[in-house]
Amino acid sequence: MDTSYPREERPPSKRGSPPAAPAPRDHLVWAIFNTLYMNFCCLGFVALAFAVKARDRKVAGDVEAARHFSSKARCYNALATAGSVVLPLLLGALIVTGVIHLSKLAQESVGFFTYQFSGSDDEDQ
Repeated sequence: MDTSYPREERPPSKRGSPPAAPAPRDHLVWAIFNTLYMNFCCLGFVALAFAVKARDRKVAGDVEAARHFSSKARCYNALATAGSVVLPLLLGALIVTGVIHLSKLAQESVGFFTYQFSGSDDEDQ
């Protein structure tokens, strides 16, 4: 073992507790917006309930329960947001498709419902 070169002296590293994991997010603002938007099946209200529970557990110091409720709030918020975006788009697409179909049907049936007047009526004479 060669010890001729100078070595750096390092102070012993302190092995303390690992850095604490960040506190879980409660998604409360997102849940409030979903609740006010009055989405499909009141999923925003359910998300709001879980978001409030997550915030309460976070304040109480129960990180695992806060993480659990936060995960549920995030899922219900995502479902509520998707329902609030997808259902009106689907309804709009159905209305547009129905209007196009009815306009084509009306154009094809114009000949059936029109009465043609002729210049010579044999029944009148």
